[in-house]
Amino acid sequence: MAQHSTQSHYPAPPSIEKTETHTLSVIVDNEPGVLARVIGLFSGRGYNIDSLTVSETEHEKHLSRITVVTAGTPMVIEQIKHQLERMIPVHRVVDQTLLGDGIERELCLVKVAGTGEKRVEALRLAQTFGANTIDATLTSFIFSLTGEVKEIERFIKVMNSVGLVEVSRTGVAAIARGAEAQ
Repeated sequence: MAQHSTQSHYPAPPSIEKTETHTLSVIVDNEPGVLARVIGLFSGRGYNIDSLTVSETEHEKHLSRITVVTAGTPMVIEQIKHQLERMIPVHRVVDQTLLGDGIERELCLVKVAGTGEKRVEALRLAQTFGANTIDATLTSFIFSLTGEVKEIERFIKVMNSVGLVEVSRTGVAAIARGAEAQ
C-alpha cells in the first residue's frame, strides 16, 4: 500500500502576531535635538506613537525622561527598544509594561458647552468621575481629570453626549513601583 504524505504543497498561512501596547521610559541627556532624534527613529521606521511626554527629571545630571506609548508586535517592540538603546544620548530604556504593576496616569482638560439640563448633567458626570471644575461660565465648563488612560477615554466618551467642545491631553506619565530607580 502506498503511504500518503501529510505535508501540504501549499505554504503555511502566515502567523498573525497580536499587536501589544507598551509604555517605554527613555532616559536621555537633556540637550537640544535629542527629542527630535528619538522621534525621528519612530517616524523613519514607520512606528506610531500613541502618547509622548518629556520632562527634565534630574536637573543636576541634566537628564530627561521621555515616556512613549507605542504599539506593535512583540518583535517590533523589541526592535524599537534595541534601536533606542543604541542611540548616543540614551542612557537606558525601561519597558514599564514588562515591569508590570507600574503607575500610569494622564491629565486631560475637557471643555463642555451647554445650558439647562445638559449643563446640570455635565456637572453631575464630572463629579461622578472625580473631575475638578477649573473654569465655569454661564454656557460652559472646563474640567480637569487625572487618571488611567481607560478612565480618561470613558470620561471623554460620556462628555460627548452632553456637549463636548474640546479636549487637551498631556500624554502618559509612568513610573515603576518600589524603592529603586528604573
